[in-house]
Amino acid sequence: MKKFLLLLLLGSTVFAQSKDDQVCLDCHNDKTLTTNRNGKEVSLFVNGKSFAGSVHEEISCTGCHSDVDPSNLPHEEKLQKVSCATCHEQPVAHYERSLHGQAFKKGKSLAPTCATCHGKHDILSSKNTRARTYVMNIPSLCGQCHKDGTPVSGLSTVSERKVLNEYSESIHGEGLFKRGLIVTAVCTSCHTSHDILPHENQFSSINRNNIVKTCLQCHRQIETVHQKVINGKLWENQPHKVPVCIECHAPHKVRRVFYNDSYPDDLCMKCHSNQDLYKVVDGKKVSLFVNITEFKGSAHTVNNCVKCHTNVSQAKNPICKTSGKVDCSICHQSQVEDYNISIHGQKHYGGDTKAPYCTDCHSKHNVQEKKAVNSPTFARNVPELCGRCHREGKNIGLAIDEHNNGIVTSYRESIHGKGLLQSGLMVTATCVDCHSSHRELPFKDSRSTVNKNNIAATCAQCHLGIYEKFKESVHSPTVTKTDKKLPTCNDCHFSHEIGRVDQQDFRQGIIQQCGKCHNEVAETYFDTFHGKVTKLGSSGAAKCYDCHGSHEILPSTNPKSTLSRNKIIQTCQKCHPNSNRKFVGYLTHATHHDKERYPYLFYTFWAMVTLLTGTFIFFGIHTILWFPRAMKERKRLREKIKESEETHE
Repeated sequence: MKKFLLLLLLGSTVFAQSKDDQVCLDCHNDKTLTTNRNGKEVSLFVNGKSFAGSVHEEISCTGCHSDVDPSNLPHEEKLQKVSCATCHEQPVAHYERSLHGQAFKKGKSLAPTCATCHGKHDILSSKNTRARTYVMNIPSLCGQCHKDGTPVSGLSTVSERKVLNEYSESIHGEGLFKRGLIVTAVCTSCHTSHDILPHENQFSSINRNNIVKTCLQCHRQIETVHQKVINGKLWENQPHKVPVCIECHAPHKVRRVFYNDSYPDDLCMKCHSNQDLYKVVDGKKVSLFVNITEFKGSAHTVNNCVKCHTNVSQAKNPICKTSGKVDCSICHQSQVEDYNISIHGQKHYGGDTKAPYCTDCHSKHNVQEKKAVNSPTFARNVPELCGRCHREGKNIGLAIDEHNNGIVTSYRESIHGKGLLQSGLMVTATCVDCHSSHRELPFKDSRSTVNKNNIAATCAQCHLGIYEKFKESVHSPTVTKTDKKLPTCNDCHFSHEIGRVDQQDFRQGIIQQCGKCHNEVAETYFDTFHGKVTKLGSSGAAKCYDCHGSHEILPSTNPKSTLSRNKIIQTCQKCHPNSNRKFVGYLTHATHHDKERYPYLFYTFWAMVTLLTGTFIFFGIHTILWFPRAMKERKRLREKIKESEETHE
């Protein structure tokens, strides 16, 4: 009845609401409006837009601040505290008996109130993704107090301070943060939203007698799906009575739990220590021998056999009969998901016998950590590991090398390969750094790490500084919006043949690389002094990137550009120490072939060509016409000389 009267009252005041609210906002919309409380300056600013978009938008200011009369202003400086119980009676009752409410009553300054979690004038529905109380935001909301480094953490035990870290790494946290599963458990799922009580309290949702009921909110049919035998005995001590969940599953460290005592390794090794043990698969003998010494020295030494070979049963003879393939995703879920997406996984599950599986790279019972020097996945050994299939002459290598001339050989001769194999630099890039360890995809796939849209970010894993410069350059798709292809790292540096940029081969070849897109400009370059010297084989002459920059290429109008008015002298001084403002006025790419951009050069060139050509033509014709007369005159002179000689005789 009380709620009905309240709703009726609210309904009758809707008409006057906007008018009353505007009266309040006339003052409270001022960001400089403040008051002094206990020696502290407190803002009285109310953002009208935020309030209009909140869940309380249909409630006027006086709906909560009932002791204010809009017709009698200014109101009292000190108003009564807003009572949320007017509308939210049960949540407030739960809060008041909770740990938070009791701490607030005792005057604890760190105790949260309704406004701490929900806000004041910008309260949003818990279904709104921007709300503090939206399920995805709950851990960070609670973590404002319940994590290391907060004032509250200083009053907590070590285990309590690590609650948020432990939750984020638990199966619930992974479900929420990594998979976006909003049906997974968050803080309020177990502790409730308002009735948060210590586990000793009999009414607490995490009390020993209530925890099973709390877990069953999500895990409804746990008796049906749960493993019946744990540690060699039935998991239920009493029929149809679920044991306290947290005895096996730590509250904030929930993990998949494995039970090994029922199937000790000794039981497995009674058969699998026999080197002659085998099974027939597709007409071929497959050894079932397990070298226990190798296994004990592997990365899985802490695991029992049944942690991997889970599909065993006492009802079978032997217990591992028809146990099937090991499911690596039990522990390595994200890696297996990546593998399933990869070209390797797709081909493997498509029936391609050449496609690698987990055991082809990591082995079976002798799995080594990637930090172990003798591990196939150790950085120095990765090229050799990938080369098993991708080396020239191998079946897969032949197919790949139709378009890539010797991938492994090229890598060995590249700056990355030499750094790894000759200089021993373990931080240099290997196959997995570019192609990923498990999610290898063709470069045409938009999800691939070597796709044209992703390759810059892939290279940034090591070359972050260069990537940050590249993102601001004209070659970056975020800066230049065009349908034309923009260059990426491998367009200039190639994929597997990456060489040193200070070597002659790279400097000579860069003109061709730039010329693929800037063909006209590249042609004009060879008309210049720099270009002509380069044609003669000089690697010291200025190339494209000496003037324009390598990765930070910007328009000359940009003050940061190496060719901007403020920096061009400095750029030229790298080669020409005496450069000045007149010197840099030289038109670098000017050419008489470009009528539109350089008309004076164009017309001057052709005027001189015409003049020279006309001169040569004129005098050529003159010479040709004069030739018969010259011959006649020569003959006449000879005759005259002859006559003179005869007379003197």
